[in-house]
Amino acid sequence: MSERVAVRKTYKLFIGGKFPRSESGRSYLVQSSNVSLASRKDARDAVVAARAAVKGWAGATAYNRGQILYRAAEMLEGRREQFVALGIPGDEVDAAVDRWVWYAGWADKLAQVYGGANPVAGPYFNLSAPEPTGVVAVVAPERPALLGLVSVIAPAIVTGNTVVVAASPSEPLAAVTLAEVLATSDLPGGVVNILTGAITETAPTLASHLDVNAIDLSGVTDASFATELEVKAAENLKRVLRPAPADHDWTADPGVTRMTTLLETKTVWHPKGV
Repeated sequence: MSERVAVRKTYKLFIGGKFPRSESGRSYLVQSSNVSLASRKDARDAVVAARAAVKGWAGATAYNRGQILYRAAEMLEGRREQFVALGIPGDEVDAAVDRWVWYAGWADKLAQVYGGANPVAGPYFNLSAPEPTGVVAVVAPERPALLGLVSVIAPAIVTGNTVVVAASPSEPLAAVTLAEVLATSDLPGGVVNILTGAITETAPTLASHLDVNAIDLSGVTDASFATELEVKAAENLKRVLRPAPADHDWTADPGVTRMTTLLETKTVWHPKGV
């Protein structure tokens, strides 16, 4: 009897809550698996899906968003061994679970901490409240493949934004496996969209897309490429989170900067009395 040939697993993109193949039909080999190589068209499709999800996700209650992030942490912990089998250290999986929980806890606290009543001289209430920026494009860090990815996705979505993520080209399996977790964690389709492949192909499309409101360049390691993306982002005045330093410690306390940078402050006036 001849030796059987193993069937390679094919990892697809994650767009609009579904797992389509790249429209180009291309893929590349990672750890004996086929991984979709996203095109510029795939990037544009992901932005369309993210934009369609903004209204529902931004309009959800903070409590609901927090519960969905808690559910993501629960599902991730339940699939711990699957990530370990992909080469993700167990300690990193645990840290990623804890990171989801940490951000989930902020969901119903952001408005109280970063909003409030402003003192004014006159018979008016002046109230400020944080609101989502909209669609956020993210270039995920190369490493740590899972913790870095969670650390850029969670702060964006807990604040009511939707995201399109260009995953690490060298370690994409953590990203597409996380997509499988999110697909079963009550997260509405389109809130998180994940593209695998060359960031040199997808990131410029995301940076120049006029329906993207902010871009996080954490995973960009080439200074000239980061500058190119910032220039493209300037066309519609996107908010830009600049690349993380090479020695950035993703296990450290993340702080609130990633959340607050992706919020807009809305201020309203209302007369007192009659």
